[in-house]
Amino acid sequence: MQTAHQKLFDEIDLLPIDLKSQFVDKLLQSITPSRPSIDTLWTQEAKKRKDAIESGEVTPVDGKHVFRDIAKRLHA
Repeated sequence: MQTAHQKLFDEIDLLPIDLKSQFVDKLLQSITPSRPSIDTLWTQEAKKRKDAIESGEVTPVDGKHVFRDIAKRLHA
């Protein structure tokens, strides 16, 4: 027999990614106190990274390649 939390986890697995993201945000808010100063810093960092990509200063790497390279390093 499934426990209540296992049933919840199974139901979460079936959600579309946008709802999972909302669920994660809500869960994190419930365990992490709001810290506007840190939120502001993260917003500034995200803008800085976006600008670096748009200017061509940084070239993004596809996530598949990143994770493949990590897996190779871990299994080497």
